[in-house]
Amino acid sequence: MIQLFHVSKEYPGDGLALQDVSLEVEKGEFVFLTGASGAGKSTLLKLIFCDEPATSGQLLLFGKNVAKIRPAAIPYVRRNIGVVFQDFKLLPLRTVAENVALPLEVRGMPENELKKKVMALLRSVGLEYKAGKLPPALSGGEQQRVAVARALAADPALLLADEPTGNLDPDRTLEVMDLLYQANARGTTVVVATHDRSLLERYKKRVIVLERGRLLSDGDQVRRAG
Repeated sequence: MIQLFHVSKEYPGDGLALQDVSLEVEKGEFVFLTGASGAGKSTLLKLIFCDEPATSGQLLLFGKNVAKIRPAAIPYVRRNIGVVFQDFKLLPLRTVAENVALPLEVRGMPENELKKKVMALLRSVGLEYKAGKLPPALSGGEQQRVAVARALAADPALLLADEPTGNLDPDRTLEVMDLLYQANARGTTVVVATHDRSLLERYKKRVIVLERGRLLSDGDQVRRAG
């Protein structure tokens, strides 16, 4: 599903955000990506989402070399990826329901099916009563839950979540994580960037640790050894 071979990412003036990272995430895995602020978690997710190119090394996504994907083809690759961005990236002039519907509209889902799916997703994150509101009228935590619903809308093959529970209280945190867990049980490969150690302890999944852009440890080795 995801393969990185000696991948580095350098930002001019800021130095290396990722340095010589090699790892593999198999289809159907649930992986936590953790490390202190500035460790490179968000940068790694951006590379996987084809939002930015690697400076060096090779990144394969769905078996394809990302560097060789034509820019015009990237939107088609992204149709298989759901993303929860740290800054949400909700469209401010579209309602909550319209934001969640976007991935389904791209796929041409019939209107009656689309509306049912959107309301079911909003119920799953406790926001069906906010369907007609615009994102700026919501709290940060509510916007975060809308972003999660949108990411899950099209049952993506791969889901990337950057601190998806950062603005949520403990109860909502567990609800959102359970949604991601359920998506994984349906076959979606899930990669969650988080600094919340309680989530790592609760869900007992593979943990990849980054430190200053380097791969510090990979729980995959422990899991397979055990």
